[in-house]
Amino acid sequence: MATNSGEHDRIVLNLLNTVEDGATSQRHIAEELGIALGLVNAYLKRCVKKGLVKVNEVPARRYAYFLTPSGFAEKSRLTAEYLSSSFSFFRQARSDCTAVFEFAHLRNFENLVLAGKSDIAEIAILSATEIGVSIAGIVDRDADTAPLIGRKVVAAYDLLALPFDAVVLTDMRHTQRSFDEAVNLVGADRVLVPKLLRLNIGAGQEGNR
Repeated sequence: MATNSGEHDRIVLNLLNTVEDGATSQRHIAEELGIALGLVNAYLKRCVKKGLVKVNEVPARRYAYFLTPSGFAEKSRLTAEYLSSSFSFFRQARSDCTAVFEFAHLRNFENLVLAGKSDIAEIAILSATEIGVSIAGIVDRDADTAPLIGRKVVAAYDLLALPFDAVVLTDMRHTQRSFDEAVNLVGADRVLVPKLLRLNIGAGQEGNR
């Protein structure tokens, strides 16, 4: 399976939570987790082999899934790791967003657009008011258009209702693509990048990070 360690642990944790909640089929688990049925099958086999999940056959050729004691212990361990990493992520993202907004304030960039609907975008919105900058909206061609903490989400910059001075990169899925699009639109000196995204943007952009 071509998933990194963090993604692997997240899938296993969500799978164990779903099984504990009484999942009745692999299809149900796939729907709950939002992943392919084949991936659920592969992960379930792995969890059964490791002794984390037990499978019992029930009437009508169906199967019931249960957590074993080892499964409960693994779920607790992964939950603790997730909470720890989530707190570390929040702390770094908040620090990075604050630094970006302070830089924007010094450049008199008062109205900003976020490029990417993500956890970083949510933290950025919460942090913006403390620095005195305004978030005009969020641009993300791949995300749904439901507002994020009261900020409008659109698929393209020309759909924004409010003017803006600069773009803050918050896309965690297509980071390079969003960066390139923003640079082409407003110029590299008006695209601000949090360090957390670890984007290689060259020496000329170091002041943004």
